[in-house]
Amino acid sequence: MLLVATVALLHAAFSTYEHLSHLKALGRPEGPLPNDIVLEAIGALFLAIVGATVRSSHLREVTWRSEMKHRAQEEEEDPRLSFATFAQRAGIAPKASSSL
Repeated sequence: MLLVATVALLHAAFSTYEHLSHLKALGRPEGPLPNDIVLEAIGALFLAIVGATVRSSHLREVTWRSEMKHRAQEEEEDPRLSFATFAQRAGIAPKASSSL
């Protein structure tokens, strides 16, 4: 279904290019797109959405307990250790002299 949607969208894009080049050849560079091109693009978008939905895997239920168990395994280290090596840059700027 995704392949059909891709082909339909590419065909709509090519039809748009042909239509605009035809208008340019006639000296009218502006004009609305024909309804069949618009409907083809919308249909291709709808097919792509349905195809991606059908093709995706089933969603699994996320519970608080399973999420905390998963996070506890990932975060065995203390998350504050990254702030322990924080260095102030106050010593980089030159101090103002107080000579008057």
